[in-house]
Amino acid sequence: MATRVRITDVSPRDGLQNEPGVIPAAEKAELIVRLCATGVDEVEVGSFVSPKWIPQLGDTAEVAAILRRRSSELGAERPLFSYLVPNERGMSEAERIGAAAPGVDKVAVFTAASETFCRRNINATIAESIERFRPVVERARRMPGGPISVRGYISCVIACPFEGAIEAQRVADVARMLIEAGVDEIDLGDTIGAGTPDSVRRLLSAVLDAIGEEWLGVRRGSERGLTLHLHDTFGRAAECVRAALDMGVRSFDGSVAGLGGCPYAGTPEKRAPGNISTELLVRTVQDAGYKTGVHLDRLAEAAEYAREIVGRARRIA
Repeated sequence: MATRVRITDVSPRDGLQNEPGVIPAAEKAELIVRLCATGVDEVEVGSFVSPKWIPQLGDTAEVAAILRRRSSELGAERPLFSYLVPNERGMSEAERIGAAAPGVDKVAVFTAASETFCRRNINATIAESIERFRPVVERARRMPGGPISVRGYISCVIACPFEGAIEAQRVADVARMLIEAGVDEIDLGDTIGAGTPDSVRRLLSAVLDAIGEEWLGVRRGSERGLTLHLHDTFGRAAECVRAALDMGVRSFDGSVAGLGGCPYAGTPEKRAPGNISTELLVRTVQDAGYKTGVHLDRLAEAAEYAREIVGRARRIA
């Protein structure tokens, strides 16, 4: 089994999308430039969504333009750049940006294993959400610079804030539907951080039975793979990483400084901890004997900058 683990940092998109204040595009781009220096394999730059729905990400095209102007600072082997694309309108924007370098290396679509969450989040059933992004998958194969891969997010793979515990077989069924729709990567999201080592093992066992173990061992630029996206709501994310490593998972998402998280987790008085921090993720993976290629000192610097810009935006909001 591979000893190299792929690390994706999702802080510029998933980490910032629920912040109360809007962070300037130049500061988001600076965070991405700093992440490029850390050695992570992929950075989720932003999302092509309507500013009406997520104003924090309404400037993704501007961020991409700044990155193009700063391309010489991104390194000879920069991370892959991915973007969340909810529909064909968003895909049109991805195509426009993808015609320039650095462009769009991957797009991501999303659904959930909970019908209620899916309706609340994107106003569609699970089946409707998958039909909605089939054209996105088809257009990803015809990008201006050549075909790009498509990640399929599944939210609520352990539990849902509205429906409670989610059966692992239901997640496996959705994963199979995504693959039939043409995605290249399955990204399993523990949206409210309810996972335990045992529940993660049950989840992965069911999903791998459904899609096959050939989806394990994803590498940078590989055509297919299985990724785990954990939240640290109850402080057990590191344990879940170790359980997933034991099951063969070799690709994980993290967010510097632990930014982000589900708005439905926690209480109105206290925001729940969000995504597993990329710093904790990398330390956990490396302590388990795997290689990541990530420089922890540079990652710490990027995390400090992320806390700085988020703190400033929160004071203004």
